[in-house]
Amino acid sequence: MKSIAEILKLSPVIPVLTIETADAAVPLARALLAGGLRVLEVTLRTEAALTAIAAIVREIPEAVVGAGTVLNADDYKRACDIGVRFIVSPGLTDQLRDVARKHSVPLLPGVVTASEIMRGLDAGLSHFKFFPAESSGGAAAVKAFAGPFAQVRFCPTGGVTLDNARDYLALKNVACVGGTWLAPKHLVDNKDWAAITELASDAAALGK
Repeated sequence: MKSIAEILKLSPVIPVLTIETADAAVPLARALLAGGLRVLEVTLRTEAALTAIAAIVREIPEAVVGAGTVLNADDYKRACDIGVRFIVSPGLTDQLRDVARKHSVPLLPGVVTASEIMRGLDAGLSHFKFFPAESSGGAAAVKAFAGPFAQVRFCPTGGVTLDNARDYLALKNVACVGGTWLAPKHLVDNKDWAAITELASDAAALGK
């Protein structure tokens, strides 16, 4: 099992996916991988999410699939049971901290304040999702955290786009960014996998 630090180094951008129908999961994942993005976060915001994750894990073993919007221990366990490689949460609770300690599947919790980062450090964590990034000060806020928290690395998510991703990726304390722009609903609904591959290719190029 890779650590969260190792996973975040695999791609400059992690697609954050809200999959409405499980049938779209595998072709969507294949399209993103074809564009050069191996790490995928599927949010647990739809009824199809767990089925979608299971299908990607089963059909595309080269993908590094994580579950996002994990809010409690039950979600954490269910996601681990179907083979996810990492867990993403918008925040960090005592319950999530405790369940993460019992599993080999690593947790990337969301933070937005110095106190939240310190709470995560106390839990033995050093990698965090900075969320929601753009509405919480953007790249300037992430840069400011480098002073007091030199050991911490971030994956800013929330309002990140192809246009502003470079601002984040230029920072030494940013490992990668998360983005929803890679799988817009209209392209998924129209099964325009070629267009999604093109978006993924543009995103992958940010790491070069």
